[in-house]
Amino acid sequence: MSTGKQPLISVVVPTYRRADLLARCLHALMRQTLFPADYEIIVCDDGPTVQAARVVSALREAMPDGPAIHYLEVVDTQGPAAARNRGWRWSRAGAIAFTDDDTVPDPGWLAAGLQAINAGADAVSGRLVMPLPRKPSDVERDAAALASAEFVTANCFIRRAALARTGGFDERFEMAWREDSDLHFNLIEGGYSIVKAPAAVVVHPLRPMPFAAGIGMQRKMVYDVLLYRKHPVLYRERIRAGPPWFYLIVSLLLALSLLSALAGNQDLALVSLVLWTLLTLRFFLKRIANSALTVRNALELLVTSIVIPPLAIFWRVIGVGRYGAGFP
Repeated sequence: MSTGKQPLISVVVPTYRRADLLARCLHALMRQTLFPADYEIIVCDDGPTVQAARVVSALREAMPDGPAIHYLEVVDTQGPAAARNRGWRWSRAGAIAFTDDDTVPDPGWLAAGLQAINAGADAVSGRLVMPLPRKPSDVERDAAALASAEFVTANCFIRRAALARTGGFDERFEMAWREDSDLHFNLIEGGYSIVKAPAAVVVHPLRPMPFAAGIGMQRKMVYDVLLYRKHPVLYRERIRAGPPWFYLIVSLLLALSLLSALAGNQDLALVSLVLWTLLTLRFFLKRIANSALTVRNALELLVTSIVIPPLAIFWRVIGVGRYGAGFP
């Protein structure tokens, strides 16, 4: 339903080629306890597809008395940060709610967030729920750690004025990683009030992930460097107190073993390889002790325990070269 009335809050949902998940999220958003005229939904399709456009169109037809729902094609940028900027700048309300296309907001989500904004907060962090299976794998446990983060764009509310003054999202964060921390830190440094709203609940079901998905995720470490460059003090206080020494030591031992072998120093190569093996085995055992004892999980942990440390360091080095920052 579209009326001439300005909505109280606009919901921005970036999406990228996940029409089925988008439909699930939008169905939940269309059934909020707020009056339909009090909010609008803005879908920002980052890599436009016919499927996503059809999801929006079908919902408009199925729920003509529901809230206004808009579909924006995002073609001049890439990444959820840029898509969210397009959405909130296009929106009409004085308060903006952000969630993702793979979430399921509770019916009272918007009402709870708006209540906190109306009480005087500049920004609000809602409660994210990520259900885990009875015996989660390591990658599932790692993904579910998002629920304990201070401030995530899967569930937050921000006044338009605060977004405008801070510049919104930094579009150099081209992946879904650290762009929410960057905005959070900008708000902190700007002196804006940020409160928690436990009643503003968003459920974030875990998605199936390919084998050894953690390997591909290491590319995100580039954006840790960018975040550290922009906010070194807050990064050390709230993200990581110091460099990843374990990863550095393991990676250096592996490199030393290979270089020593090439140089013909077999004794140094053997000592370095033994130390690398012992530390890598310790890393593997520590990870598997807290996750599902399945063949797939064990194999996945073995592979990633070998590959992730040097790969994480590699991408950090790439980030240092790209952004000219210190080592995070």
